[in-house]
Amino acid sequence: MIPVKANIATDGFPAVTVGLIVANVVMYIVATAHGGSLISGPTAAGLARYGAVADTLAHGHRLGTALSSMFVHASIVALAVNLLFLWIFGNTIEDAMGPAPFAAFVLIGGIVAVALDVVVDPDAHGPLVGAAGMIAAAVGGYAVVYPRARTLSLVVVPYFWGVAEVPTWAMIALFAAVQVVFAATGLSGTGAPAYLDYVGGLAFGVAAIRPLATRRKPTPPTAAAYR
Repeated sequence: MIPVKANIATDGFPAVTVGLIVANVVMYIVATAHGGSLISGPTAAGLARYGAVADTLAHGHRLGTALSSMFVHASIVALAVNLLFLWIFGNTIEDAMGPAPFAAFVLIGGIVAVALDVVVDPDAHGPLVGAAGMIAAAVGGYAVVYPRARTLSLVVVPYFWGVAEVPTWAMIALFAAVQVVFAATGLSGTGAPAYLDYVGGLAFGVAAIRPLATRRKPTPPTAAAYR
């Protein structure tokens, strides 16, 4: 199941969402300059340079990596999937909030996710990388603002493929499942603690979205929004 388009019409160009996508791509390229390749991803040296290490943050060192870690990915697969979800849900929430509030919202969501990693396992030495926390904030906010929304998705199963409108809750479950797979297979570069990025970002998004989404669409979404 691959999300293609949210069925909520937007009014303006999502400058912040596009900027975040570009920043993630640029940082991925920069991280590979320390070793690795665009296909295989950055080496451990590149991830360590820009990733957030819980043990280091817990002692008040390299605090800037709490921010830089949100723009570095361990693999091209993780980068592509996370940015797809950012595009699908980020531009809709940016439209509902406005550019500046949206930028602050997702960045704080990402920092909350990193902070949760540090609190739960302050002695961890592996680098925390990936945009899962800030994207989860957007996904969680989307679920609260548009609980009845549906996402146009490409559904692929053995001997069949087609396009279907998928409920929001299914997209949230899909994003969670993807993050679990990334963590379990090492595609996230962080191992088990990567699960917490999703939990922290999602919880922040759900809790903080209501007073900020002042320009939400007043009517339930319909298929007409695709046209």
